[in-house]
Amino acid sequence: MRKTTLDYWVGVFVVLGAIALLFLALKVGNMNAFSFSRTYPLELTFNNIGSLKPRAPVKSAGVSVGRIARIQLDNTSYQARVRLDIDQRYQFPRDSSAKILTAGLLGEQYIGITPGSDEQMLPPGGTMTMTQSAIVLENLVSQFLYSKAAGAGGAKSATDTSASDKNRP
Repeated sequence: MRKTTLDYWVGVFVVLGAIALLFLALKVGNMNAFSFSRTYPLELTFNNIGSLKPRAPVKSAGVSVGRIARIQLDNTSYQARVRLDIDQRYQFPRDSSAKILTAGLLGEQYIGITPGSDEQMLPPGGTMTMTQSAIVLENLVSQFLYSKAAGAGGAKSATDTSASDKNRP
């Protein structure tokens, strides 16, 4: 009797461990937000998407309103084309804008939609024209370092010339 009780509890812990591993795998793979609600597609184009990935959330006012379905490069304009799947409960005006945002300083990137004020709504399969590309942290750091190096080089050359002027008779 005692052995069957022990086997039962070991089995319960093994099943709980497997469920926990499955949950973590879905969380890491960003696949935990599967939804069976009806969606409609929207197209966006960006010059730079940074590290945006498919299945990343699309938010408006902090509320998740959809997911990124596909990302591909447009062969004619050489811009990134992003297809969104927006929940049908949410309709956006034609003059809405989208930008790529980051959750926290180094968190995952997502698309934020700011609704416009037009009375006509974007049709399914429509294209949102006002977009803002991702801010790439590496570019900001390199610009900062370059400006500091240029400033230090300019300051040094100015002190060198003033010192050499003092030594002249």
